[in-house]
Amino acid sequence: MNKNELTPKPAVIKNIIDETADTKTFTLVFTDPEEQKRFQYKPAQFVEISVLGVGEAPISITSSPSQQGFLELSIKRVGKLTEVIHQLKPGDEVGIRGPYGNGFPADEVKGFDLLFVAGGIGLAPLRSLINWVMDNRQDYGKVKILYGARTPGDIVFTRELTRWTGEPDTEVLYTVDRGDPQWQGNVGLVTQLLPRIELTPATYTAFICGPPVMIPFVIKDLLALGFKEENIISTLENYMKCGIGKCGHCLLGGKYICMEGPVFRYNEMKELGFGE
Repeated sequence: MNKNELTPKPAVIKNIIDETADTKTFTLVFTDPEEQKRFQYKPAQFVEISVLGVGEAPISITSSPSQQGFLELSIKRVGKLTEVIHQLKPGDEVGIRGPYGNGFPADEVKGFDLLFVAGGIGLAPLRSLINWVMDNRQDYGKVKILYGARTPGDIVFTRELTRWTGEPDTEVLYTVDRGDPQWQGNVGLVTQLLPRIELTPATYTAFICGPPVMIPFVIKDLLALGFKEENIISTLENYMKCGIGKCGHCLLGGKYICMEGPVFRYNEMKELGFGE
């Protein structure tokens, strides 16, 4: 038995969904059934996915812990490793180690109304928590989901955006930066959706994930609406690399984001020097 936590465990690709022209969702199952049973995770934790001879990268788990027997990773093609992964087919193997990171505090926000604000592929880790909430709906209040993509062709998880829209006490709004002749929906930044929803900041916890340039603007608008700093929760996953605090790449404000994050409340982010 391999007891070295740094050695990837083999996993087989069971299914691939083309989300957009450059993003695919992979369904993975460990080749060792016992390893699959042992693999437990929280929403927004991540794994290191590797291809032998090519490399590895940290990727957020997008499936919900309420869905057992597999894990899902949504991967955008942005470099050599992800280009190789995108060429893989069902039945091919990859390496997985993890899970790593602290994950979203799903238990701590029970009883709260929840606001999700996502941009681009940032919807992937939030999808894990959203589906957890949908599978445990009695534990949470109202849900509002705001999502922004660059173009209509860049919208991911279209099947679930539609499904979530039909869930009780759930409101879903999405927008694109640039429309096309067929697009009849919202056009503009995701922050422009905030005035279009009704919410009482005192009862809500907000979760944010998206491009680094988006996050400060969303936080600024949430604070202006009256959200408490501790009720604004965001990810800083763009800083991560090795996942185990060895490379030092993610060291920020004296903390290793890959180990003590990537999820932080805004008051914690300020202590790390976020936004300075």
